[in-house]
Amino acid sequence: MTRRLELAVVLAVAVADQLTKWLVVAELELYQTVPVVPGLLNLTHIRNSGVAFGFFNAADFAYKPLVVGVLALGALVGVALYAAQLPKSHKWARTGLALILGGAAGNLIDRLRQGYVVDFVDAYWNGWHFWAFNVADAAINVGVGLLIIDLFRPEPVAVPVAEEPRVS
Repeated sequence: MTRRLELAVVLAVAVADQLTKWLVVAELELYQTVPVVPGLLNLTHIRNSGVAFGFFNAADFAYKPLVVGVLALGALVGVALYAAQLPKSHKWARTGLALILGGAAGNLIDRLRQGYVVDFVDAYWNGWHFWAFNVADAAINVGVGLLIIDLFRPEPVAVPVAEEPRVS
C-alpha cells in the first residue's frame, strides 16, 4: 500500500466517522434509541466523555476534556510515527495502522470540538449491552485485527536476483 493510498484511507475513515456522527446528532435526540435488528442492534445517541470502552466516562475532574484530548493526540502522533517507519512489505500492518489513524483522528475531532465523542452503535444480547461505539471505533478495532494478523505472518523472504551475465 502506498503512502498516498494510506492517507486516503485515513481521510476516508475520518470523514465517514464525522458524517455518521453528524447524521446521528441531527436525527436522534440524546439517548434516543432506534431498533435496527431487534434483540441485537440499536442506534442510540450517546456521548462518551471518557476514553476507550467508556473508561473514565463517569469521572469528573478539572480540565478532563483537555487531558483526554492531549492523551488522544499523543497516541495519534505515536501511531503515525510508527506507521511512517514501517517497511512497505508489511502491507497488513500498514493498512491496519491507516484504519487506526483514521479512527483516532475522527474521535479526536469530536474531543477537541465538543469535549466528548458521539457513539451510536448499541450491540446487545439478552439484556447485556456491549459498549456503544461508532465508525471510528470500528475502524480502530479492524486495524488492530490487521496488526495482529501481520504479527503472525512469516517475515517476507528476500529472494536474491540473479545478475545478468556481462558481455565483454
